[in-house]
Amino acid sequence: MAKQLTATVKFHATGGKATAAPPVGTALGKYGLNLGQFVQQFNERTKESMGMRIPVVVKVYNDRTFDLETKSPHSVDLLKQAAGITQGSSHVPKEKVGSVTVKQLKEIAAVKQKDLNARDVDHAANILAGTARSMGLDVVD
Repeated sequence: MAKQLTATVKFHATGGKATAAPPVGTALGKYGLNLGQFVQQFNERTKESMGMRIPVVVKVYNDRTFDLETKSPHSVDLLKQAAGITQGSSHVPKEKVGSVTVKQLKEIAAVKQKDLNARDVDHAANILAGTARSMGLDVVD
């Protein structure tokens, strides 16, 4: 008998630090999956993105197996890391909290390009520049 897809579950987990506690346990526990196996696979795949929020798509099958798909870290987390800040501005037009260079934006765009709706790195960098400005970051050359 072939495997049948039971559910597709999407959530965010912290890279390299996932545990069976929420959000992993609450999202996957009701499907009867082996959470220890999931946590081990997830942490192994995301150890280079330690501490960043990683979007996850899990396809759950009727025989309690799963396919794990991890996406690239959130743009906001990558921009905060590049600018060396802990959070964005609470008063965006008035208060600037840091700056990022165009070169940094292109490096982040290269990482995020498969998850962004952009045809090349330059267009992806433009998308990220808008995100940076909305966080209170200046984009400098």
